[in-house]
Amino acid sequence: MNNSFFSQFTPKEPKFFPLLKQLSEILCTSSELLVESLNHHSPEERTEFYKKIKDTERQGDKLTHLIFDELGTTFITPFDREDIHDLASCIDDVIDGINSCAKRITIYNPRPISESGKELSRMIQQEAGYICKAMDELEAFRKKPATLREYCSKLHDIENQADDVYEFFITKLFEEEKDCIELIKIKEIMHELEKTTDAAEHVGKILRNLIVKYA
Repeated sequence: MNNSFFSQFTPKEPKFFPLLKQLSEILCTSSELLVESLNHHSPEERTEFYKKIKDTERQGDKLTHLIFDELGTTFITPFDREDIHDLASCIDDVIDGINSCAKRITIYNPRPISESGKELSRMIQQEAGYICKAMDELEAFRKKPATLREYCSKLHDIENQADDVYEFFITKLFEEEKDCIELIKIKEIMHELEKTTDAAEHVGKILRNLIVKYA
């Protein structure tokens, strides 16, 4: 059955909009915890923040699975099922990425995270904020896609900036870091932070596809 055909005659199920918004709010909470955690350097403090971030990651997983379950039982959805599935999955991937960053910091317990690492964490937080705002636009973007398109552009721009920060930092790291073990720790943590900015930008790509298909 084609959603785009039947949706002309049948009311759409609106429950997916608040569910996606709730998932984006979990992402924002997780990103805030990550930014705050990088200002704390003791193993005990890092472990405590990781526990909090892990809790949000579990909340995100539960909500994502709920969205998937609802997709299987809802007759008419506001977008194609695969679009909603991909959007929820990609937002959850960003939450997972944040959790992965916090996990590595806790396990490796490196020296205090550099300013470049903190900058990447703030970029993740900015991306989370734009994703959260984008979820507010989903219900009405067909009539006015400009705002949603702008948020997608912001996500793309931040990811490009994150690439520059990461590449510059890694170049300096290999030039200046003499402790091989510390180098490996820091490189992997920074890579995970940068990869999480990529995951957030991928949410923007999913949203751009929605604009092309429905606006």
